[in-house]
Amino acid sequence: MKSALIVIDVQESFRQRTNWAATSRPDIADQVDRLVSAARDRGEMVVWVLHSEPDTGDVFDPALGFVRLMDGLKPEAGEPTLTKTSHNAFTTTNLQQLLTAAGVGAVTICGIRTEQCCETTARVASDFGYEVTFVIDATATTPIEHWNAPAGRSLAEILADPMTLGVEEIVERTEYALAGRFATIKRVDELIAS
Repeated sequence: MKSALIVIDVQESFRQRTNWAATSRPDIADQVDRLVSAARDRGEMVVWVLHSEPDTGDVFDPALGFVRLMDGLKPEAGEPTLTKTSHNAFTTTNLQQLLTAAGVGAVTICGIRTEQCCETTARVASDFGYEVTFVIDATATTPIEHWNAPAGRSLAEILADPMTLGVEEIVERTEYALAGRFATIKRVDELIAS
């Protein structure tokens, strides 16, 4: 079965946010680069996805210049780069058409944010019938404030709040939510060795 590596939102936008200082994987670009190299060595398709929020004035507004891959990551000729405006990589792109045209039946997912765009893409991919591998240590996230927390707090205040969901909890919750239902959970070293 043909496989594709989907690299989701590993972009400079995230490093512009204050909460990036509390990310689960400061080395996300290195982890992704290892996966990309292994996928290329196996002759697998690599698809790059970026998140964009035009006309918002936010770090995801392409006019600000941060909607680009993190330094050290670069598509090779023939590797598509898609821009999405939804949480998952399918809804606002032609990802499914690209995968279908290439005869892909299995996808490997990595990127930012673990519980948001990566997990949502894994769930949609599973619903579309793809065999999904979720590379948990090649995803990154940041702490999540309680939905009812006051706005405008500093990162220190957010981290000190017992209602804040920490990165370890987020990663673990994603593993529990996906494993055996939507995806097989793997680690970078496992995939490179296989």
